[in-house]
Amino acid sequence: MDFTSEPTVKLDHLVILASDLARSAAWYDRLLPLLGFRRLRAHVYANDDGLHLDLRSARPETGPYQRHGPGLNHLGFTAQSREQIEAVAAALVAHGITVPALQQFGNDVALFLPDPDGLRVELSTYG
Repeated sequence: MDFTSEPTVKLDHLVILASDLARSAAWYDRLLPLLGFRRLRAHVYANDDGLHLDLRSARPETGPYQRHGPGLNHLGFTAQSREQIEAVAAALVAHGITVPALQQFGNDVALFLPDPDGLRVELSTYG
C-alpha cells in the first residue's frame, strides 16, 4: 500500500468537553457559522469537508483546560485573508464576544480566541 500518493484517512471529528455546555454552545453557535460550519443538531456542527465538532459536558470532577498541559492545545483554522479574519472578529464583537488583538508573525496573521473554558481557537492566514 502506497501511503504517499493519496491520504487514506482524514480528520473526522473533534469532541470538546465544556464545563458549562449551554455557555459554550452559545459561544460556538456564534463562531462556527462564520468559519463555514453548520449546526446539524444540538451541539454538533459540520463543515463542507465533513469535519464535525461535537460539544459535550465535561465531568464535574475534572479540572480546567491548561494551555501548556497535556492534551489538545488549540483548534486551528485557515482563513483566506487578513480581511476575513477581521470580518470574523468584528462579527464576534457585535455578538458581545471579547476578541483579542490580531497577532502578526512576519507575513502571517493569527487571531487566538479563548472559548468559555479557555481552549484557544485560532484563525490564521499564511503569507
